[in-house]
Amino acid sequence: MRSFQELMARAVGTREKVLAVVAAHDDDVLLSIKEAYAQGLARAILLGDREKIVRLAAEINMDLSSHWIIHQPDPEEASRLAVSLVREGEADILMKGLLPSPVILKEVLHRERGLRTENILSHIAVFEVPGYDRLFFMSDSGLNIAPSLEVKIGMVKNAVALAHRLGIEQPRVAIIAGIELVNPDMPSSVDAALIAKMAERGQIKGCLVDGPLSLDLAVSEEAARAKGVGGAVAGRADILIMPGIDAANVLYKAIGFLVRSVITGIILGAKAPIILTSRADTAKAKLYSIALSSLIVEDGQSEREKPRLVQFGR
Repeated sequence: MRSFQELMARAVGTREKVLAVVAAHDDDVLLSIKEAYAQGLARAILLGDREKIVRLAAEINMDLSSHWIIHQPDPEEASRLAVSLVREGEADILMKGLLPSPVILKEVLHRERGLRTENILSHIAVFEVPGYDRLFFMSDSGLNIAPSLEVKIGMVKNAVALAHRLGIEQPRVAIIAGIELVNPDMPSSVDAALIAKMAERGQIKGCLVDGPLSLDLAVSEEAARAKGVGGAVAGRADILIMPGIDAANVLYKAIGFLVRSVITGIILGAKAPIILTSRADTAKAKLYSIALSSLIVEDGQSEREKPRLVQFGR
């Protein structure tokens, strides 16, 4: 799979999913849900300010009769309820709307009522860049602030699993650092070398891993040739594992705002996919995130009954 058009084509025709959307009173969020429903991808449980949701839906000519509205304008309470709907099987996918990420993540990560599993949770961005013939995967620009070696290994495994789901059988993983040489004073380069050696010894499977690699060496074959760096990953990476959230978030925003590329954003490793795009991302980015999450949800599940939301009203 090399483009978002291919992603949409793959997602359309799968079982219709149910989204639990926190703070759904946002025009881009509603536009993405409107299109997702039109494509047969998903319908939504919209949690937020009912009056604003109804008004914005009218402005974009969105029919709300196929969705459900739960009036809960408080972001913390809406997050708690949406997470419970996903945890109890009433919804397949959790989606962030018009609220800060830490608010919804606090509930996702709650040890008793959240969506944790035994797996590492990580944020994965997927993006297209003009001039390249492939989708790029990047982790972690939205969840893990200063990931340890263990967390980085989990980030690699989540990103590789996603790449496999999209038909990339042997994704190339670049562990990014500021340099391509191991420097004991630069912990990110040491972590990168350790992860690359683990993959070489078969401790990380289903991918090719190299590191440390600087960003140019990961994505540019010309740069790799000029600097004399060989290997199966240099210049041809599919997955970029960033050293920390500062670098990852800057790259995410640079790709979105300077290159004007569409970026999807999801969290994997939880009990269900979590759509965590930026509030500034476009409706198209949010739509592609819905399509991506739809492909992640197990296809073997039976057709879902209508959510049991009578107690909440419409």
